[in-house]
Amino acid sequence: MRARSWPALWSWAQRIGSADGYEPYPGEPDRFTVKLRVRWMPMRFDSERPIPPTMTHLNKTFAELGVREEIVRALAEKGIEHPFAIQELTLPLALAGDDLIGQARTGMGKTYAFGVPLLHRVSTDQSRPLNGTPRALIVVPTRELCMQVYDDLAGAAQYVMATGDSGTDRKFSVTSIYGGRPYEPQIEALRKGVDVVVGTPGRLLDLAQQGHLQLGGLSVLVLDEADEMLDLGFLPDIERILRLTPDDRQSMLFSATMPDPIITLARTFMNQPTHIRAEAPHSAATHDTTEQFAYRAHALDKSELVSRILQADGRGATMIFTRTKRTAQKVSDELAERGFKVDAVHGDLGQGAREKALKSFRTGAVDVLVATDVAARGIDIDDVTHVINYQCPEDEQAYVHRIGRTGRAGKTGVAITLVDWDELPRWETIDKALSLGCPDPAETYSSSPHIYEELGIPTDITGRIGELLKAKPKRSADEKRISSADSEGRPARTRTRSRRRTRGGEAGDGQPQSTSAPTQDSTEATAVSDPEDTTGDTSTAGRRRRRRRPRKTETAATAG
Repeated sequence: MRARSWPALWSWAQRIGSADGYEPYPGEPDRFTVKLRVRWMPMRFDSERPIPPTMTHLNKTFAELGVREEIVRALAEKGIEHPFAIQELTLPLALAGDDLIGQARTGMGKTYAFGVPLLHRVSTDQSRPLNGTPRALIVVPTRELCMQVYDDLAGAAQYVMATGDSGTDRKFSVTSIYGGRPYEPQIEALRKGVDVVVGTPGRLLDLAQQGHLQLGGLSVLVLDEADEMLDLGFLPDIERILRLTPDDRQSMLFSATMPDPIITLARTFMNQPTHIRAEAPHSAATHDTTEQFAYRAHALDKSELVSRILQADGRGATMIFTRTKRTAQKVSDELAERGFKVDAVHGDLGQGAREKALKSFRTGAVDVLVATDVAARGIDIDDVTHVINYQCPEDEQAYVHRIGRTGRAGKTGVAITLVDWDELPRWETIDKALSLGCPDPAETYSSSPHIYEELGIPTDITGRIGELLKAKPKRSADEKRISSADSEGRPARTRTRSRRRTRGGEAGDGQPQSTSAPTQDSTEATAVSDPEDTTGDTSTAGRRRRRRRPRKTETAATAG
């Protein structure tokens, strides 16, 4: 339901039922979409009536929700003043210290939903002063997500000052710990003292077992994207980390999807958690602002098809997802040869190369990023307009997280899935689970007219952009010769030494080798001697004939 009068709409929603959440209407900041369960209809609502002067707005700011002023100021500098639905629903419970499970679609602000109350509670807790021992731990499944969460929390805490045991103030410290980087800088950061740690399970557990990471003083523990940790096999490491933490901690778990094993884990280590969903139970798992397309494409034509999709009208930053690392690099190389600004992120690359590729994509140096499913959880860029599934995802959860890279924060986006013939059974399962209504995608090639109409692709384009790099023609024999004009400025090549073939210290012609340098007369004599050779073939004039060694059989016969 849409209405231009937000306060009136919210008041009406509270009268007729229970509101399950809201979100901005795409393209119009003064319009909102409210999801609710209707109990009864007592009145007729006119969305165009003026707002009563005595009515106040209900979309509270972070300051009105009780967040400390330093954090509010840092968020305001980023243009963030009003919380999203998941943030507004979780902040009161999280600030009170209750355990909770937050569930919302990707791109709805789950990072600040646990990050803001975490920073507030840790920095204002008088019972546990900040003495350099970690007070909060955030566990994430991937390195890319670790860097993203670290950047968000470090930016929100840039004005927060921590008061130690001695009463002196220092800057609030947030650090990241993940694999693929040297141990020494991370160990040094822990020795200097940190307040909040963001890390991946493997490196966290390694440093904890070595004694560098102390988890006994934690006040808050957060598991972000817990379902991805389950898929990557991190559940045993998570259980080990949980055994190292105190029992009186606050625990929060956030994810876009909640499979049964994660719910079981939450009931094991959490104390009467409150399950918060930012949308109705029957709502779609994907964003309404994301337009989804599915096409049946042949593997040999996918590169040509993708190169034409990348030339669609209004196409901005684009992410292309593959299932394997080899395919990701192959697609990246092919698109680069076609003239696109593209980079790749996958497991075969070093951590430095992955960070460099993500930085180039965020800054706009490249506008196409080819990645595997691991990167789907760690890239938070609001300006991604297109997501292309080069290969069909493994399941519906992977599909939701892939296309969740676009249509974020109320913006519109386009999600395109290319399904090969052998992937049809998998796609039918995804389509049925998410109720997409497209179990049998249309057979599509790079020359199919309907894809140009549906995606807004110009009809006069080719599979390349820019000028085609032509191969240099081979030079003929005449062009290879140096003309007299080219050789005028070049100095003449002179040889100052003479070489003679020797064998056993003697010259090849049987004459003893002279140790003295040849005189001018002998050189001239050699040059003018044997004039009959100059009348022969010029190609063999300068070639010295090589003596053939006698065979052993011939030597034996001569001796006999």
